[in-house]
Amino acid sequence: MGAGRLLAVLVTALLAGCAPATAVAGGAAGPLPARRAPEGSYAVGVRTLTLDPRSARPLPVTIWYPASTGQVAAGLVAAGRFPVVIYSHGLGSRPELHADLTTRWAAAGFVVAAPAYPHTRAGAAHFTRADVRHQPADAWRLIRYLGGLDRSRADPLAGHLDLTSVAAAGHSAGGFTTSGMFSEGHPARLRAGIVIAGGGVPGSFAGPAAPVLFVHGTADPVVPVAVGRAAYARTPGPAAFLSLLDQDHGEYLTPGHPGFGPVLATTTDFLRWTLYGDRAAAARLPADAHSPTLTRYESRPAH
Repeated sequence: MGAGRLLAVLVTALLAGCAPATAVAGGAAGPLPARRAPEGSYAVGVRTLTLDPRSARPLPVTIWYPASTGQVAAGLVAAGRFPVVIYSHGLGSRPELHADLTTRWAAAGFVVAAPAYPHTRAGAAHFTRADVRHQPADAWRLIRYLGGLDRSRADPLAGHLDLTSVAAAGHSAGGFTTSGMFSEGHPARLRAGIVIAGGGVPGSFAGPAAPVLFVHGTADPVVPVAVGRAAYARTPGPAAFLSLLDQDHGEYLTPGHPGFGPVLATTTDFLRWTLYGDRAAAARLPADAHSPTLTRYESRPAH
């Protein structure tokens, strides 16, 4: 079978094998009602808050959201209900350092909530990489908290958060955190994952199958690409792998780098497909990443 024919078969299988799902009685999954993905882009608002500030694990959070045109300073959210993306930073990082990517996702019609993890963020009083194993639970705590904001009459985000359509994404240690959220028994509303320069953890990729996109530099000296590919191979749902050829641990996340455009286009269309059910976005994925000297895109259906 020729390469073009194989690619077409894989895209068709991805579309058929992972129609976005929604939770129904008993925790099973059913078809996601058709929704129109946004056209054009939104202005972007940002706010910060802290979950459980007096607890043993206070969690500062930065939230980027589609804002009402001309009302960004007033904190008004654009009309509509938007899918949610939880974005996890790497070791010694913090949410605002990822704003080049997260603000663009918000402009495309997603609410992006990024926690600053207690013991792995930049400036943590008691920094320890071992705390990564606790971060998936922190991310789920954030999702539950966002549910409270959506129900609160007093909060600007009330009525704007579609928490039946949630994705998890993250870079490096945040990629491992993302994988850890896909553990046995995770709610079906976690519909998709984006693992950037990361891999799997014990117990990850269990429970309801969901599509996962892996993004990895083939010359990554911190998390070797083999780690990401091993996780890709064992993901039970539909999966795709975007390789940044001869690239390191994350330079392709910087605007102006030639890899940033393909990464932004691929991740945005992946989110549009999995959270909005935008089949045209799914069909664009191979072309989003097309750059023979810089990127390689591959995909496979569910196991």
